[in-house]
Amino acid sequence: MYTDFKETTFEGYPCVQFGNKEITLWVTTSVGPRILGCSYRGGENLFAQVPDDEFIHTGGESYYVRGGHRLWYAPEVPATTYAPDNHPVKIIEFEDGLEVVQEVEANTGIRKSIKISFSQLGNQVIVDHTLTNEGVANIELAPWSITQMRPGGVGIFPQETRLKDPQGFWPNRMVALWPYAEMNSPYVDWGDQFIFIRAEMVNEKFKMGSPNPKGWLGYLWQNTLFVKYAKYSAESQYYDFNTSSQIYCDWRFLELETLGPRTILAPGENVNHCEHWEIFGDIELDISQSGAQKLIKRLSLEDRRIL
Repeated sequence: MYTDFKETTFEGYPCVQFGNKEITLWVTTSVGPRILGCSYRGGENLFAQVPDDEFIHTGGESYYVRGGHRLWYAPEVPATTYAPDNHPVKIIEFEDGLEVVQEVEANTGIRKSIKISFSQLGNQVIVDHTLTNEGVANIELAPWSITQMRPGGVGIFPQETRLKDPQGFWPNRMVALWPYAEMNSPYVDWGDQFIFIRAEMVNEKFKMGSPNPKGWLGYLWQNTLFVKYAKYSAESQYYDFNTSSQIYCDWRFLELETLGPRTILAPGENVNHCEHWEIFGDIELDISQSGAQKLIKRLSLEDRRIL
């Protein structure tokens, strides 16, 4: 159950604030759907805020990055990806949380909505994303959930370690890199179990993705660990070289991104993409392969299988 449901202003936006004893969220009512803020035990906002960053959409209206958490859909094509979400949203309150529903995008016929609820675990939030085709033609897409974390921390991307054949002759993992991602970036530590991306960049930017059977991505900022989980389907096809998880980083933020499988939505159909968020406080982490492995084992992150 959540508590402390009230209307307020956050980072200059009219918002609904709600949470429990562990986590407080701020969901804006004026644009979106967006979760603009996330605080753990009354601490600072873990999410990045970039209110002035914008893309000029082909229709002439700007798309504002804003920060926080948002729902997009792949593939990344400016005409559809950067469809502005500058209009008020509908807030529907229910017993364990609320749902944020967007107006139908005029140029795509897609309606976005995000349902947010708290589980029985106080440090866990369930974030269920839905794309609905309200248009008249089939649309091929994939849900794409993006959380922008404030800079200064470290992103953690787990690697597949299980063998694909008994002898270990077959490849067992794949990494996709974007054109601007430098392999020798001093901000990226490549490891056999984990890849660490330090959000301390000045002018650089970096992006990588991978099929992610483990299902989780993490971000450690100061002594707080934010983890998000999403289901991976080995039988499905994903965009971007079949990557189900991605991390992007530049000087403004680090993005934890998960994607659903490629889907063809007929008119009237919808597709869901669910994430579970968990936040842990008082975390001391030695940024090394063995240090991360000990922490993951202590928190039982890979034993949860909560989706």
